[in-house]
Amino acid sequence: MTHMHFDLGDRLRLRKPHPCGGYDWLVVRLGADIGLRCEKCGRRVLLPRAEVERRTKQVISRAMDT
Repeated sequence: MTHMHFDLGDRLRLRKPHPCGGYDWLVVRLGADIGLRCEKCGRRVLLPRAEVERRTKQVISRAMDT
């Protein structure tokens, strides 16, 4: 099974909405746990990598290479 590749600044759409109603999240931290920020309300959460991979429905946009 291959793992999904995430970079800082990637925008993800998750399967279930945040309580604020937003589906879109920004990757703000990488490691064994992945930090996400809700694009609607700004709340930050820290989830295990396996859970983020399972909950991700779509990668909306990739971070720009600088």
